Amino acid sequence: MLFAHDTECSLIAAAALVNTAGSDGDGLPDVAALDAFYHRHAYSGRHEHTEAELRAVRALRTRLRRIWHAEVDEIVSIVNALLREHRALPQLVTHDAEPYHLHAVPRDAPLATRMAVEAAMAIADVVRGGELRRLRICDHPDCDNVLVDLSKNRSRRFCEAGCGNRAAVSAYRARKAAARP
Repeated sequence: MLFAHDTECSLIAAAALVNTAGSDGDGLPDVAALDAFYHRHAYSGRHEHTEAELRAVRALRTRLRRIWHAEVDEIVSIVNALLREHRALPQLVTHDAEPYHLHAVPRDAPLATRMAVEAAMAIADVVRGGELRRLRICDHPDCDNVLVDLSKNRSRRFCEAGCGNRAAVSAYRARKAAARP
């Protein structure tokens, strides 16, 4: 494990949240989609199931996407601003049979606040560990999704949207075409 379990989960969730605002349309079109996202990424605590909450979560995506495109000083500025804005105060907690991990806002804070702070705390660990090169943009030419490379050898190139398969199929077809007389 490269990072603490909660850090890895937060990084993966942050990338997934950013990718819901992709060029293929909105991956969070309604409250039901936010509910599914909430459960898929094992968020806990307050969840209002409202349009206002959905709008707040959607607004966070742009700020988080900037992290994948910025240099270290700007990333630090974004992280610090998110932590300051939400009055983050890290504390060790345990709940839902999970081992001790960090929370920096109360469980009854708004969902968008918890998402922002969890992402900021996770990115802070990436910065502190000198591992920013693990935050990448998908290598597929038709994709602008972000990804977190948690592989041991830093070899992950494609996002979760099937781009690796599309690249492999394209390479296979190119080899077949080149082999034809």
